[in-house]
Amino acid sequence: MNKANTKINVRNVNLYYGSSHALGDICCDIYENSITAVIGPSGCGKSTFLRLFNRMNDLIPGVTINGQVLLNHENIYSKDTYVVELRQKVGMVFQKPNIFPMSIRDNVIIGPKQHGLRKKAELDIIMERSLKQAALWDEVKDALNKPGLSLSPGEQQRLCIARALAVEPQVILMDESCSALDPESTMRVEDLMIELSKKYTIIIVTHNMEQAARVSDMSAFFMIDDNKVGCLVEYSETADMFANPQDKRTEDYITGRFG
Repeated sequence: MNKANTKINVRNVNLYYGSSHALGDICCDIYENSITAVIGPSGCGKSTFLRLFNRMNDLIPGVTINGQVLLNHENIYSKDTYVVELRQKVGMVFQKPNIFPMSIRDNVIIGPKQHGLRKKAELDIIMERSLKQAALWDEVKDALNKPGLSLSPGEQQRLCIARALAVEPQVILMDESCSALDPESTMRVEDLMIELSKKYTIIIVTHNMEQAARVSDMSAFFMIDDNKVGCLVEYSETADMFANPQDKRTEDYITGRFG
């Protein structure tokens, strides 16, 4: 991880759901080709923070966002931002696999088709590349016309990752993407995250401290303050945070005293 290269800069971001202050004055830098783990107890704003980066919070009625989120040094909350293009650059994998009721092949190429690509040969190249990147090709290459829903939960999650990769994003967001998986599937997805971080910038939300310690380069610890506002308590290299947390609240959470 090269700290000289920042991919995303979060500057004084406050988010409100109506009159409810959900995120308070968040500032941090996300580094290119790294894995950043967002940790903290339930209800502290982790998923809300993650959704800042592809503007998914915009879909919630009554949301107000102040501050700046810079991707490649450009403010994605500018009025000039084309949100469809942003979501191509910033892909997302959800907690539970959201497989579409179509074939494995069509699940992967739905994004490129929506962006106007129609030639079968080109779509097949994208499909194979994406399934290989998601470490799923060997398992499904002879069953591409079978329903995506016929796969195991772990395979479905890797299919979702392949679908995200098919549109060639720069950033991949993963919201508790291993929480519904068995330990073997979880390890395969974790290995995949580490491999993908050589090319992509990855941000994960996880309640699993062991997972954060295993896969992430940086960790961001969130809590709610006395006013019930989600705040970034501590942000540092994961190894440093887990070995020598600078805030007592971080130490208490990492060691399981609360949360």
